[in-house]
Order: sequence, then structure tokens, then C-alpha cells
Amino acid sequence: MPVPVLPSEKKRQFQSNLARMSSDEGEKTSSPRSPAAPPLDDDDLLSEILLRLPPQPSSLPRASAVAKRWRSLASDPRFCSRFRSHHRRNPPLLGCFVKFFDDIYFNYTLDAPNRVPRGRFSVPIHAGESFRPLGCRHGLVLILSSGNQLLVWDPITGDQHRLDIPPVFDTENRWISAAVLRPAGDIQHFQVVLVGHSDMHHQKAVASVYSSETGVWGNLITVQLPPDDPRVIQYKPAVMVGDSLYWLITGDIFRILEFDLDRRSLSLMPIPGEEIHWWEGVGDISVVLLEDGGLGFLILSKFSAQLWKRMINCDGVTLWLVEKTIALDRLLSNSEWATPRPFILGFAENNNVLLLRTAAGVFTVQLESFQFKKVFDYNNWHGFYPFEVVYTAGI
Repeated sequence: MPVPVLPSEKKRQFQSNLARMSSDEGEKTSSPRSPAAPPLDDDDLLSEILLRLPPQPSSLPRASAVAKRWRSLASDPRFCSRFRSHHRRNPPLLGCFVKFFDDIYFNYTLDAPNRVPRGRFSVPIHAGESFRPLGCRHGLVLILSSGNQLLVWDPITGDQHRLDIPPVFDTENRWISAAVLRPAGDIQHFQVVLVGHSDMHHQKAVASVYSSETGVWGNLITVQLPPDDPRVIQYKPAVMVGDSLYWLITGDIFRILEFDLDRRSLSLMPIPGEEIHWWEGVGDISVVLLEDGGLGFLILSKFSAQLWKRMINCDGVTLWLVEKTIALDRLLSNSEWATPRPFILGFAENNNVLLLRTAAGVFTVQLESFQFKKVFDYNNWHGFYPFEVVYTAGI
């Protein structure tokens, strides 16, 4: 005698048969699919992942050790060019070129495994050759050498370019300075902005721009100087903020000389306050970049730092407002500030970092967070030039 099926059991059996029929029908009508390749097996996707690694010297060498294919991608010259271009605005501070009497050499600031050896970058200056470093920017070093020449040197590739200074510039009796940069988005060409005096334009500062793309110097640009005949402070390289370069100049008082790269113009502006009085305890001053990308001015006075912000009023007049005041002695022990005047050795634009000399050595100071890090014990160099660049060695 058959066993009766309850209504609820019939319902479950019907649903089960329906599901099985739908499954069988799907298998008959759907086309077979090939399995998707794992993401890291796709060269294009892997390249995009590697491109976004931090721009530290150890990043690509570590990634290239994973597999031969990773190494092949990371060492490809086209990828390395993309990697440098991608991180152009946030390169690490590899170290500094320091001048000591008639010698100049590289000294690292990063910790292992990102530390670059001191002997990695050999400055191409001949023995006995007179020279004066003018600064570093966008992975290039600019040096004023003997024979009225400017040396543009790429320490990563070793490329060198020697530029003759235009004869209109008075290099014998007057001051001269310059700054090097790469145009936005261009990692092949460079520009040099030269400022100084000319016998043709008395009581004026003059400037000219060299382009490696055209191989020529541009037209002469001038601005009237005040009667006290100010000159650029030689040990303070230009600071780039936005699309302008700024030099500190001094005569009877301090001023700022601005070169606008877009408008190709020179202008003068005052510094904060009426005057800087060293006998009142001021230790040093510097043009700096603010967190919002604007122009700032830092005044070190005894054990405090006063940061000013440049504002432009409705009449186009420059005004300075105090952004913040920082008590430096609260950040470091008194023994590390055992000097009445801490001294600004340099400014790393991309990292917004000051290099500050104290009695205990040289410290980096991050201007946004005011975090300190000791990088050198020795502090008696004659020149200090921060070097920021994306460096992919050891691949």
C-alpha cells in the first residue's frame, strides 16, 4: 500500500523538481566562460599597482624581488619614467649636497633601507675649479662654475649641461644668482632663471630664462632697484612657490625679489615688519612654502619661530599676517638648543621641510606638523642644498 504524501511535502518536492529543471535548462542554454586571469597576472594592471608604490628608494627594488616578471616591469625604462613623473610633486628628501671649503659632496638624510650611500653622487667639479652651488630642484643641481658658466647636472642620469652666462650680465663686479627647474609635466627639458645686474641697466635687477628645449636665453627682464642697491643673499637659494621664484635680497633693509614664470616679470616686495634687527635676538629668516601652497616667511628669534602668510589686498598691495608662532624649546630639550641663534641651512620645497642648525647638530623640521628629526651631528658646513628626487636604484 503506497504511503500518502502530505500537502506540505508535495510543495517541497515540487519546488525541488522546479529548481533542478531550471538548473538543467541553464546548463543547456548558457555558453561556457573562460576563467578570469588573476589580477596580478595582468601586466597592465600590475604596472598600475607598482606605479602607486611610495616613491622611496627601496620600493621598486623590493617589488622587483617578488618575481622575474615584476622585475622586468619595474626595471623597464618607460615604466621608470612614468614612476618618476607620477611622483614628481612628492619626491623624498634623499639628502643634501654640502659645501665645505673647496669641496662639495652628498650626504644622506634617510634611514635604511632607503638610505643612499654618500659616494653615490660624485659632483663633476674638477680639482682646483672655483664654484658656487646655487641650489637643487626637480632632481637637478645648479652650480656656478669658473669661466662664467652655469653647470646643470642630473645626479641620477649623470647628464651635464654647461651654459655660458650671457655677456650682458656683470659677473665681475656685481652679484649674480640663478635657479633651475623643470616645466610642469616635463622630465626631459629644464629651464634656468638667471638674475643679477647689467652694465646696460644701472640701478636695475635683470633676469633672463634659458630653455633646454630651444637652447637659447630669452629676452632681458628688468625691475628698478631702490637707492640702497640691494643684492641677493648668496647662501640662501631661491624658493619656488607656485609659479614664482623668490630670492632674499638685502641692502639697508631686507626685501624679496620675485620672478613670475608665467608672466616673465620681476618685482620687489617687503618682508614682514619694518626691519629685521639681529641685535634684538633674530636668529635667521627664510622664504617658505605654506601648507595651502601660498607664500610664507619664517623668522627665527631666540627659541621661537614666527610664521607669516602673504596676503594681497583689493588694491594689489602685499600684506603679511602672522600664521602661527611656535615655541621651539618645547619641542626639543634645552641642551639641543644651547645656542642663542638657531640657523636655517636650507629649505626642501616638495617636503616643506626646513634644515635647521643647532648646537647639537642639524635637524629637519616639518613646517606643517613641526616634527623634528636629527639628521647630522656635524653642523659646520659652508653651504647646504637639499636634494629631493625619485630615485630607483638597485633594480
